Parts: sequence; structure tokens; C-alpha cells
Amino acid sequence: MATLFESEQMLDSIPICDTHAHLSFRHFDSDRHDILRTIERGVLSFVVEVGIDLDNSRKCIELADSEDHVYATVGVHPHDSAKVATGKYLETMEAFVSSSRKVVAIGETGLDYYRDLSPRKVQKQVFIDQLNLASKMKLPAVVHIRDAYDDALEVLRDEAPGTKVVVHSFSGDMECAKKIINLGFYVGIGCPITYKRNDELREVVRSIPLDRILPETDSPFLPPQEMRGKRNDPVNVRYVFSMISDLKGISLEECSGILLENATSFFGIRRREA
Repeated sequence: MATLFESEQMLDSIPICDTHAHLSFRHFDSDRHDILRTIERGVLSFVVEVGIDLDNSRKCIELADSEDHVYATVGVHPHDSAKVATGKYLETMEAFVSSSRKVVAIGETGLDYYRDLSPRKVQKQVFIDQLNLASKMKLPAVVHIRDAYDDALEVLRDEAPGTKVVVHSFSGDMECAKKIINLGFYVGIGCPITYKRNDELREVVRSIPLDRILPETDSPFLPPQEMRGKRNDPVNVRYVFSMISDLKGISLEECSGILLENATSFFGIRRREA
């Protein structure tokens, strides 16, 4: 098994990607250009820039349209569901999708009962609306679930047949993971897999099929263990690749090849060798 240092060196020459980031957030205003140039040089094959509301989704598209190796999603986060529930937001989202070939998914959408910043009934309806839009536009859905797995999985069972779905930044238990996999969906795994007290998540990753995992960072949030308290960025997805390869007991080359294929297939992105 390679050490973390050895893994980082090896990953410099192995194609990797980040399927969930928020580079358009203000946290990157001071060095966004530098990070994008790093991606351009091939450190990452691509990054998926994820929208959380209508204004941010527009920024995601603008960023993706200006960068060859950045792709965008458009969506309304459950926190913001109440802000759009009475408006024609779906028409706006559909127009966004039609405006750019770099839009590769709908989301992030879902349910968040931890903060409850929008009424749960409204969250659920906006979630359903966006899943229906994903089906209509023949796009995958990026789903956020926090303290709401039972309700969210019920919605997904009823509303997302035939739609590709990833439950991003997975934080559930083994039972939840198995339900997601049994529905034919994907599990997004980020840097929390490196946290010392996250044995349960590591056990989930050991147990679920590798071809159902998408690697992500959720930058600028959730940095790896050794960077706790600092801003996360897409390059740190290397920690995710390294940890998953260790947990699966396979080489970094084999692991990265499967994870990259998962991501390119899920989002319909043409693969670039880093």
C-alpha cells in the first residue's frame, strides 16, 4: 500500500476529476484564475461546477463556457426552495440548459432537514419539479440529502425512474448506501472519507461497488483531514482517490480509471487524459 506522499506523487501523472465544486463562490475570488490555470495544465481532467440557485447557476454556466475543462449544472438547493416555489424558475432553468452544451446535469437539488431553511413541503415539491426537469431534458440529477434520507429516497423511487442520480457528499449509513445502490444510483464521496472519526463512511466505501462511486470535493467546503479549518479546492480530490484505492485494495491506476469512467459516463463528458 502506498503512503499518502507516494500516492500524491503518483496522482500527478494519473487522470483524476472533481465531480462537485463551487468555484464560482466568493471564497475563490482571490485566486480563482490560478486554480483554473492549474486545471487547464492537466492536474485535473475536469471539474463539474454545481449551481445552487438561479443566479449562481448562471455564473456556473459562464465559468464553464469560458473554460474548456469546467462543466456546469443548474439547480436550486433545498435551502433556497422557498425563494422560487411561486415563480417560473423551471422555465429559467430549462433556458439555461438550452443555452450551453456545457450544462451536464440538474442540481443540486434535494432535501435538507438539518437546517430547514425552506419549509419541508416546499423543498419536496421543488425537488420533484427538478427531477422531472432532469427527465425532460435527459440529464442526470445531482442530489443533496441531509437528515432526510427516508423522504428523499421515497421521492427518488417515485420520481426518478430512468434518471441517472448521484447523492452527493454522502453522509448516510450502510443501509442508506445500499438503498441508493439498489435504486441504480451513484454515491458521491468527498474528503470527509479522510476524517479520523469517519470509520462508518470508510466501511460504506469498502462495501459498495466501485463503479457506483463519484469522487468530489464540494469545494470550498469539507477539506481533507490535514487541512481542517481551511478552504477546500478541487485539487484535493486526490485525497479521495488515494483513500478509495486504499480501501478497495487496488492500485491508484486501476481505481482512478474506474472512477474517471464513472464520472465521464454519468455526466456525458468526453474524457481527457491528464
